[in-house]
Amino acid sequence: MDEAELLELVRGLTERVEGLETKIKRLEVHANDVPEDTMVAIAAAVAAYLGHRARRRQPHFTTGRNWASNTRRSQHTHHPLYTR
Repeated sequence: MDEAELLELVRGLTERVEGLETKIKRLEVHANDVPEDTMVAIAAAVAAYLGHRARRRQPHFTTGRNWASNTRRSQHTHHPLYTR
């Protein structure tokens, strides 16, 4: 390949990149119009499609007489409330 062919390839790639950048900017403008609930539903559907299994967590409340010791015990179990 000579320099002229390389320059032509670089110009072509530059035009393609600029075209993709304008498309991305247009998509970003339209993404602001989508409600958050819809975005969450789409993200959950994509995650499920990719094989991520969501876990439902339920808080456990103890019915002891001493609130302070129950709270301390629950803090020492080191279980996070939410996992990714």
